[in-house]
Amino acid sequence: MANALTRVLLPADRARGTSATDTLRAIGWTALPWIVPIICALLWVLGSHYGWISAQVLPPPALVFETLGGLAKSGELWMHLWASMTRAAVGFGGGVVLGILLGGLLGLSRTLEAYVLPSFNAIVQVPVLGWLPFLMIVVGIGEPLKYLLIGHAALVPVTLSTLQGFRGTPRALREVASVYRYTRWQVITRVTLPAAIPVIGTGVRLAFTKAWLTLVVVELVASSEGLGYLIVYGRQLFQLDLVLAAVLIVGAIGYAADRLLDALERKLQRGRPN
Repeated sequence: MANALTRVLLPADRARGTSATDTLRAIGWTALPWIVPIICALLWVLGSHYGWISAQVLPPPALVFETLGGLAKSGELWMHLWASMTRAAVGFGGGVVLGILLGGLLGLSRTLEAYVLPSFNAIVQVPVLGWLPFLMIVVGIGEPLKYLLIGHAALVPVTLSTLQGFRGTPRALREVASVYRYTRWQVITRVTLPAAIPVIGTGVRLAFTKAWLTLVVVELVASSEGLGYLIVYGRQLFQLDLVLAAVLIVGAIGYAADRLLDALERKLQRGRPN
């Protein structure tokens, strides 16, 4: 009787144990990326409290968040944030659209790739800021300059990742499409593009990182508003609390946007062909 009862209850106990282990493992993997930021934040707080770090080198967290709150209440933060987000949206969006179109065309045509890709690879070897003096002469230091540089930063990784994704379509999927007599457009929209989404998604996330960094650097050099300008303005006034407040905003927005793009990529992958 006891053995029979043990045989009945043991699988359930094992299932509960496995479930608890999986839950703990999931919590651990979720908390793991936050270990280093938490340690850095603790060192910052302790260093400021016990005087290990001079306030002139690294202001205490309380002062930084007080400055950040003051910027938010005065409305200055929202003005600079709106300027940066508008530039990032226009430049990044344009670069992604052009990159997908160009990469798709190169991936679908070997002839076009032979003509265009070598020149494209040569041009993209020039750093983004290397185009800054030339573009300042051509378009001035207004908003078009920032849009072009941000768009260029996003264009390159999206183009190359789209090209790789289109060329990496499994042969089996193309054979199935030919069996069903798909048209050229159906093959592109129902087979090639869905199969390339993981590679394109990685390229888009990398493109946003490059575009966001380029935005901040361009605003440091040639701008009178924006988060990058706020950083250089704080440096000129030797207000490191203002500099760190702007840096925290830049990092938080970049992280949030990367998570959003990752979620969007996962959603799009649900419709991928197997």
